[in-house]
Amino acid sequence: MVDVNVVAFKIGELKDRMDRVRSHCPDRPEDFVADRDALDIVSFNLLLAVQSSLDLASHLISEEKWPPAATARGALETLEAHGVISKETVRSLSDAVGLRNIVAHGYSGVDPRKIHAAAKTGLPDLERFASEVSVWLRSES
Repeated sequence: MVDVNVVAFKIGELKDRMDRVRSHCPDRPEDFVADRDALDIVSFNLLLAVQSSLDLASHLISEEKWPPAATARGALETLEAHGVISKETVRSLSDAVGLRNIVAHGYSGVDPRKIHAAAKTGLPDLERFASEVSVWLRSES
């Protein structure tokens, strides 16, 4: 059975990271050039927000004793297969995982425009993930 306290903690962590992204993201992507600290804070908190979502996915898979996934996308697809999240959420969070990898590993540098776009338009995808998980958990209890 899923530990509701772990889920609540992870969703709280996710929301905190999204709040930090919102509070440090400038209005225009060009503003990241003048404020590299803001770029770092936003990038890092986006990375951690996506990671919190993946940690939550792993927790649900483990606790429900579903077959483990070999990839982050596989974990999201497992949640979809069990009615936890929607196909739209899988698609959008799979893109977010790609951005997380770029930030975490520094692949060819971090593009401030992509970070800005993720901060301005990608947060609703993370919010939808948290909402869908919450709705599923309530329906299971």
